[in-house]
Amino acid sequence: MRSWALVEYGAPLQEIDRPTPQPQGTEVLVEVSHCGVCHSDLHTWEGYYQLGGGRRLEHRTRATLPLAIGHEIVGRVVSAGPDAGPVPVGERRIVYPWVGCGHCDRCRDEQDQLCPDTKPIGIRRDGGFATHVIVPHPRYLVDPGALNPALAATYACSGITVYSAVRKLMPLPPQIPVVVMGLGGLGLSAVSMLKAMGHEAIIAADVSEAKLEAARAGGASTTVLAKGDDIAARLTAAAGGPLRAAIDLVNSSETARLLFDSLAKGGTLVQVGLFGGEMTVDLPVMAMRELALRGSYVGSLRDLRELVALANKGGLPPIPITELPQDQANEALQRLRNGQNLGRMVLRAEAV
Repeated sequence: MRSWALVEYGAPLQEIDRPTPQPQGTEVLVEVSHCGVCHSDLHTWEGYYQLGGGRRLEHRTRATLPLAIGHEIVGRVVSAGPDAGPVPVGERRIVYPWVGCGHCDRCRDEQDQLCPDTKPIGIRRDGGFATHVIVPHPRYLVDPGALNPALAATYACSGITVYSAVRKLMPLPPQIPVVVMGLGGLGLSAVSMLKAMGHEAIIAADVSEAKLEAARAGGASTTVLAKGDDIAARLTAAAGGPLRAAIDLVNSSETARLLFDSLAKGGTLVQVGLFGGEMTVDLPVMAMRELALRGSYVGSLRDLRELVALANKGGLPPIPITELPQDQANEALQRLRNGQNLGRMVLRAEAV
């Protein structure tokens, strides 16, 4: 098998030929046809997440190199270990990458992403920037149905990340404005998802006019250019008052601060982005105004199944997808790093 692997943090990925792994126990071997390129891949490539005050959350102590990154995977089932049971050999499946230990109460409840011992595919074990990937158990395979496989791949991370975040705001009357801050692949997905769920008041905010235009095309009812000194005032004006609900897909010190300060009594800010930073809050104000800060990280296996079902019903407009050959993995990472892509990039195998 070939992989485009991380061999040194921050250095270009290298194309490596290795023996194709043979599945053991409950493992399943999947031949990769599509793999999305995600900001989490950038963090893995860099080796850290930026925290506040110049501190870092190091990734490099948690993975063994070389590592094939990439966690938004669709491919065809090739074979399985002797304990995997019946598997759909030859059929296409989405791979749920946020795998846990498989035994704790979180994993038994299909919330592997909350397992205290997660080993995500493409982050702590070899992933989809390769011709093949090992999946620990067939339960992590989800039938994409009639979905475009390039789009379906993105649901394994960006899709369920947004789905999980939106659900944390619900129930919410459809006419109550929801602010979506940051209109990369995740933000545009959030706009589409809110629209598909019947929400009527969607305020999209970004520093790019092109991304605001894409958000309007995807269903945003109002857009706000997030530049200048009066962003908070323009957001609250667009919402007709302080915010009841907001999703921060950037989640930097600046965006978190302005959204938190714009919340109404009883308002909720869901923090998703991993761009780094910190924020201080006045604790009496949190209590007196009944404010809620909710972290939201990826989503559950159940979320992925529900999202795929929603998309197959035709209720979820597709986001812009740019397909690139697998051997352009380095170029894709740099384009993502430089903010040069609208929507989502997906690496495609030579033969799909």
